[in-house]
Amino acid sequence: MRTEAVFTPGAPAPVGPYSQAVKAGPFVFVSGQLGIDPSTGTLLEGVEAQAGQALRNLTAILAAAGLQASSVVKTTVLLADMGDFKAVNAIYAGFFEAPFPARAAFAVAGLPLGARIEIEAVAMSCPGGHAGSGGRPTC
Repeated sequence: MRTEAVFTPGAPAPVGPYSQAVKAGPFVFVSGQLGIDPSTGTLLEGVEAQAGQALRNLTAILAAAGLQASSVVKTTVLLADMGDFKAVNAIYAGFFEAPFPARAAFAVAGLPLGARIEIEAVAMSCPGGHAGSGGRPTC
């Protein structure tokens, strides 16, 4: 299977040896996104601001791959403090619509750059753009 890296200046450049996302067959694997403003390279303050920016970064990468939020089938949310789950959940709900992607959320000992949240995603594209209920891919 051929793979292809995805890059957009609309999201922060990777802070290590990895791609913003990789296309593999019908799937796009988006690397974990922090709440970094791509125009300044600065990590935003506060978990709500970081969550919103991480999701905007994820959306920009999806767009560079020719996809949108409704193409996401699975996310993983990493939190520096599980006490932030409720606040992050409220922000997250504004970026996705039912039927929501599958999701896992974990509290971790630490995140790069002292971030409070990191979000990664798996999206799926369909030849011909076939979409099912709620716009989710059904290929």
